[in-house]
Amino acid sequence: MRIVTWNLWWRFGPWKERQQAIIATLRELDPDVVALQEVWSAGSENLAAVIADQLGMECVFGPAGVPPYWQGHTDPSVGVGNAILSRWPLTHSGVRALPHGDGLPEGRVAVHALVDAGTARFPVITTHLHAAPAGSAVRMAQVGELARLVAEIRPAGDFPTVVTGDFNSESDSDEMRLFAGVRTAPVIPGQAMIDVWRHAAADAPSATWSGANPYVRHPMDVDARIDYIHLSMPPLGTPGPFGVRDVRVAGDRPVDGVWPSDHFAVVADLISPLAP
Repeated sequence: MRIVTWNLWWRFGPWKERQQAIIATLRELDPDVVALQEVWSAGSENLAAVIADQLGMECVFGPAGVPPYWQGHTDPSVGVGNAILSRWPLTHSGVRALPHGDGLPEGRVAVHALVDAGTARFPVITTHLHAAPAGSAVRMAQVGELARLVAEIRPAGDFPTVVTGDFNSESDSDEMRLFAGVRTAPVIPGQAMIDVWRHAAADAPSATWSGANPYVRHPMDVDARIDYIHLSMPPLGTPGPFGVRDVRVAGDRPVDGVWPSDHFAVVADLISPLAP
C-alpha cells in the first residue's frame, strides 16, 4: 500500500502550470492514499477534487483559515484547506480545529477520514501546523490536540491510524518528540506513533524543504525534513499487520520544466494485507 503526503503551496507561483505537474507526479506514483495540505478552494471547487477526478479517487476536503501572514499576498476570494484522497471509499470524515496558543488565530485544522478497504478500515489524518520558526510552543499545543484526535478515532483492532502532514518541525524538535511519545512521555498514556522515515535508507535524501527547489529562496532557509507520515504502534507484544517497505521523497524534480510545489512529497510503501 502506497501513501503520499504533500504540501501543494496553495496558488503561489505559476499555480496553473504547477497543478499539471502535481497531477502528473501523482499519476506516476500511483498511490492508494494521498494526504494534501495548502489545497486551494474557490467556491464549490478545490484542487483536491480536481486531482481526485483525474486519478479516479475518493476525496474529502476540510477548509482551514488563511494564516494572517498570507493576508495581502493572496486572493481573498480563494480559500485553503487540507484533503485526503483514497482509491477506497472514505467514511466518517471530519475536521478538528487546532489551538493557536497565545498567538493570532490561524484556522489550523486536522482533517480525518476512515478508509474502508473492505478487508480493513483504518483512519487517516492530515494537518498543517503553525509555521513560525520560533513557534514550537504553539505546535506543542497543536500536536497535543492531534494526539487526542488519534485516541478518539482509532478503531478497535490492529490496523494503525495514519497521521500525515506538514508539521513545520524537524524530527528532533520538542513537538515531534511529544507527538511520537517514544523518546518522551506521550500526550496519551500508552499511545506511540512511529515516524516511517526511521525505515528509510540511511543515505536517502530526506529534506522536504530544500534549497534544491527554486521556490525556496530565502537566504536563511536550510534544508530540513518537515513533512511526515506516522503510524500508530500496536500495544507492546501485539504483532501488527503493517510494516514499512520503503520511504522516500518525491516531487523533487521539475515536470516539463515546472517544479510542482515548494515542498517535496513523502512516499511510504507499506507491507500490508491490503496490497502485496
